Amino acid sequence: MLMADPAVLRNLLEEYEALASSHTETGGAQARQRMEDLAYTLCVSTGTKDVDSALAAARQQLESAAGG
Repeated sequence: MLMADPAVLRNLLEEYEALASSHTETGGAQARQRMEDLAYTLCVSTGTKDVDSALAAARQQLESAAGG
């Protein structure tokens, strides 16, 4: 399986998590759409089918890339 570049994966994960934490406060249509786009990209990048699995896989891949 192809592996996403760790820097790209980290950026996707950080942006998704930042939007998710602020989404409940400022969740406009643009933020919702960006979260959907990020979720899709994370799923494709990690070879998963849902955002929760993608987030877990991204974290695991980043941990492995860091040597942990």
